[in-house]
Amino acid sequence: MHALERWRADGAVLLRLLRGMPGGATHASNLEAFYAPQAQDYDRFRERLLHGRAELIAELPLPDNAYVVELGGGTGSNLRHFGNRFDAIGRFDLVDLCPALLQRARQRLAQLPRVHVIEGDATTYRPACAVDVVYFSYTLSMIPDWHAALRNAYAMLKPGGVLGVVDFYHSAARPAAGLARHSALTRTFWRHWFKHDGVRLDPAHVQTLREMFPIHRLDERAARLPYVPLLRAPYYVFVGRKGA
Repeated sequence: MHALERWRADGAVLLRLLRGMPGGATHASNLEAFYAPQAQDYDRFRERLLHGRAELIAELPLPDNAYVVELGGGTGSNLRHFGNRFDAIGRFDLVDLCPALLQRARQRLAQLPRVHVIEGDATTYRPACAVDVVYFSYTLSMIPDWHAALRNAYAMLKPGGVLGVVDFYHSAARPAAGLARHSALTRTFWRHWFKHDGVRLDPAHVQTLREMFPIHRLDERAARLPYVPLLRAPYYVFVGRKGA
C-alpha cells in the first residue's frame, strides 16, 4: 500500500473513531456498526495501537495438543504471534460477536482446520470440554458485563489452566502496594478518551484478576498511540494460573 493510500485508509479509521461507538439496542449491533466500516484496515491500523499482544502470547504456556480459546478474537490476527508454537495447539476456538470481523477471520484462517471461528458471546460461550488456555486481547474493556466474561473464562479452564489478558487500563486512586499509581488527571483523561469508542477502563479489572488468580504475573506499561506521539496510553499484561 502506497503512503497516500495508507493515509486515506488511516483517515477513514480515525473518522470512525472520532464518531465513536454507536448507541444501539445491543452490544452485538453496536460492534457491527462500529467495526464493519473499519474491517478492511482493522489489523493494519491496530498493529500500531494495540501493544503487548506478542508478549502476552509468548508467556502463555502450551502443553502438547493444547486447547486454546481467544475471547474477542476479531479477525484472528493474533494467531501469528504464536509462530512455531502454534504446532503445540490441538484446537483453537476464536470467539467474537462481530460478523464483519469474523468474516475476515474465516478468510484468513480457512486453511487451518484446528481453528474454529465462532460467533458467540464471551460471557456465555462454553466449549464442550475444559481448556488449557483462555485469553483476552484488548477485549475485556469492551465487554459491558466483564465480570461475567471473567467468570466464564475461569469456569472453562482446567485446573492449572492459564488466563491471559492484555488491555488498556488506568490505576485505582489508591492501588495496592507495588502497583503503578496514575495521577487523577491521567485517570480521568484516559477514561474519557477511550469511553467514546466503547472501551471502558476500570481499575477493578486488574484488582479482580489478581483476586481470581493469586498465582500470576502482572506487567504495567505505557505505549504511544498512532498520530499522537506525545501521549502514552497505559496498558497491562496479565497471566494467571487457575488453582489445581
